[in-house]
Amino acid sequence: MKKHSLFYEFKKGLVSENPVLVMVLGLCSTLAVSNKAINAVAMALSVFFVLFFSSLIIGIIKDLIPDQVRIPSFILVIATFVTIVDLFMRAKFPGISKALGPYIPLIVVNCIILGRQEAFVSKNPLSASLMDAIGMSLGYFWVIVLLGIVREFLGFGTVFGFRVLGSWFKPWLVMVLPPGAFLTLGVFVGVLNLIRPKGGKA
Repeated sequence: MKKHSLFYEFKKGLVSENPVLVMVLGLCSTLAVSNKAINAVAMALSVFFVLFFSSLIIGIIKDLIPDQVRIPSFILVIATFVTIVDLFMRAKFPGISKALGPYIPLIVVNCIILGRQEAFVSKNPLSASLMDAIGMSLGYFWVIVLLGIVREFLGFGTVFGFRVLGSWFKPWLVMVLPPGAFLTLGVFVGVLNLIRPKGGKA
């Protein structure tokens, strides 16, 4: 296995191996909750918390887990941190928790979270695993938040709930519906493909 620097493990998730725009993972929550920027931020922070701490715990105990129960063990660790996030959101931010609906509990089976544990954390040192978790989380963060800002701006005329367009603006209803999510994400992917170097690294 080729050894990379910790900085490489961090930065790859931002663009060149972005979990949403390049690897096309975790689209269910990304598209479902990005109709408003604040919802997108809440989901992104939840994913960051779960991915980082599950990578930390699994990175520490991975050598103690038998291969036969590796995946169930990973899911158990992930579910523990998802439960913490879900209960915290319900207690402190009930409005956002209600808006996100089932998508917080569904982080347990999010391809980004479980996929990083199986494909990376289980095969690499703890330090590299944590850098990978931070980079992938931030890569997910900027994509879903930018999606939320664009969709809220065009769909409601607001950004983070603050009106930025006057009464003259007629909201684009499609932007807050599923087709708007797919269209916006498609534009993002297209722009990234245009600006990335031919070798695929950015």
